[in-house]
Amino acid sequence: MKPAVSILIPCFNAEHCVGDSIESALAQTWSDSEIIVFDDGSVDSSPEIIRSFGDRIRFESSLNQGAAMARNRLLELARGEWLQYLDADDKLAPDKLRSNLEVVQSEPNVDVLVGPVEVEHLRRGAVRTREIMPAHRFQGSVDSWRMLALWELPQTGGPLWRRSALLDVGGWRKDQPCCQEHELYLRLLMAGKKFTFTNFVGAVYRRFETGTLSTQDMPLVRRERLKIAARLEAHLEATGGLTPERQWAINQARFELARSAWPADRAEARSIAATIRGGGNAFRPDGPAAPPTYQFFYRTFGFEVAERAAWMKRSFMSIDPR
Repeated sequence: MKPAVSILIPCFNAEHCVGDSIESALAQTWSDSEIIVFDDGSVDSSPEIIRSFGDRIRFESSLNQGAAMARNRLLELARGEWLQYLDADDKLAPDKLRSNLEVVQSEPNVDVLVGPVEVEHLRRGAVRTREIMPAHRFQGSVDSWRMLALWELPQTGGPLWRRSALLDVGGWRKDQPCCQEHELYLRLLMAGKKFTFTNFVGAVYRRFETGTLSTQDMPLVRRERLKIAARLEAHLEATGGLTPERQWAINQARFELARSAWPADRAEARSIAATIRGGGNAFRPDGPAAPPTYQFFYRTFGFEVAERAAWMKRSFMSIDPR
């Protein structure tokens, strides 16, 4: 019989954590599942660690071809109706599958079940801080488009994915350099796939001090996020779904990206800010990136003056009074 769920673990040079990842998959209280590990050409001891689990898992390896290829190969190997992706440096809570499957079995038309993840920030192997992302609870009707624009949909391990839905949209995009799950979210939404939400925190996303592509090459991440925002906006506009609330979310995302670019590249920041529809007269930024004083300068004088005022404030506050 086919298992209900396939737990899919792509691995590349993860000898320090792949064993923990597999152990968390084996510890699931939902037993009707299979675990498939794909090693994408590791040159460390990852393959030996994976093989040590014997026939409790399925294992395949190849020469290194990248994360998207590895995830697509796992998609091909999977037999379950539902897919739980789990990066080799992350973990699952023991009841993750059980809790998620109880939800999707009660809502048969769901294609993607989205849940928050616990983010562990590690330094020298020890957890320094933890946070839940997104921090707010899902209540009532949740707008998946708005959440995607605001980058509130979780990383790969958070959702439970219906296998047929991923196949319908062609799986993971092979040439997507980063933000791979968010680009996939976009195509699923554009294809009309149904998202639903749970507040059960079932995945642990571990962030090491060595960083990831999303922290090592921020200009690339900003470019890819902007591309996704532009595609999202164009699709909603063409289909009559670009509500004021969704337009605000897209603008807020562009605003936050512009702010993140300002310290390193002011030309990039200005270019991003120029894509905000309506500019300072119509758009009202919000959230931690726009405290009240900043909002005043932004609304009155625009992005660049607000940034310069914020920089002057930070410089003044950093002066040693002695």
